Amino acid sequence: MTYSINAFHHTGILTRDLDGLERTYRSFGFAASPRSRHLLSERPGEPPQPGCTANACLLFGGSYIELLGIVDESAPDPWRTKSMADGFQILNFDTDNAEGVDRALTAAGLRTSGVLDVERDVDTEEGTRTMRARSLHIDPRTTVEGHIGIAQHLTRRYVHQPRYLDHPNGARGISAVLIVAADDQFDAVVERYCRVLETDSRSEGLRTVLERKDVRLELVRATDMSDVLPGESLVARSCLAAMTIQVDDVHHARGIVESAGTETRSASGGFFVSARDAYGAGLYFVAR
Repeated sequence: MTYSINAFHHTGILTRDLDGLERTYRSFGFAASPRSRHLLSERPGEPPQPGCTANACLLFGGSYIELLGIVDESAPDPWRTKSMADGFQILNFDTDNAEGVDRALTAAGLRTSGVLDVERDVDTEEGTRTMRARSLHIDPRTTVEGHIGIAQHLTRRYVHQPRYLDHPNGARGISAVLIVAADDQFDAVVERYCRVLETDSRSEGLRTVLERKDVRLELVRATDMSDVLPGESLVARSCLAAMTIQVDDVHHARGIVESAGTETRSASGGFFVSARDAYGAGLYFVAR
């Protein structure tokens, strides 16, 4: 493959209670962008149409966490979001060449959606502007752990607006994503990500790690989950389980989370918030 995936584009948490999801993450010290409705294309080459979802984003200048809500059950669902379970369901990698990635992944034997268009109107300091992006999804029937895609910003400046990048908790970006895979699916999941990222895996204790520039994936067998994520529950045989957020000051961030009434536990280099308290996404906070 000769294409560039060098960073996380975004992770996504899905809910039917977007108000509650926003409120919870604000209580953790994140600043969220204003809510925006989606326009989505169903097939390559088709114009975007209004969908059933809206989002607010926790923006870091590069990556972001999408707080994604189904806000109109009667609206069209071109990306089949209604069939997804609530929780940490979305992992997208960043590219500057969606068409090239699509060709490369297809050549590597991975089924994709083809390149689809995404639009949504956003408020900017210059007035309302239309955010545009191109995105492709790996066939969700083959990604047992969640909905995996690659996305290309066409109007990055409308997404990562400077006024939304300062978070009270000092958050600066997503540095890792942890995936739990059923033992009988584990090797296939690791091998698929090696193809997607064009990299090799290595072992770090109970974690199998894949890295490519600013992307770090940590994969854990389901039988080892209780040792890696003590006290957490497995919501599916394979799942997106947790993400690691870099912050300026771990003690400051922990104080904000705990002052809002959410329990934390110490973890290597920082602290951890249970997925039970974070709408299905375990959150590691570590020093930048």
